[in-house]
Amino acid sequence: MGDRLKVSITAPPVDGKANAHLTKFLAKEFGVSRSQVVIVSGVTHRDKNVSINCPQKFPDNAQVVRP
Repeated sequence: MGDRLKVSITAPPVDGKANAHLTKFLAKEFGVSRSQVVIVSGVTHRDKNVSINCPQKFPDNAQVVRP
């Protein structure tokens, strides 16, 4: 997906369940607590920008972007 990471989750996009599932998944993948994963933009959209504070590990297909 170019410079994007595609993540498929099973939680429904109702009452924030999909976003909660996404942050939990990303926290596990990057070795951080859920509070360190923040959806910066796209909370109600399919495409999201996510910030992960102080990741402890990086999945093979992850790209580091510094502000």
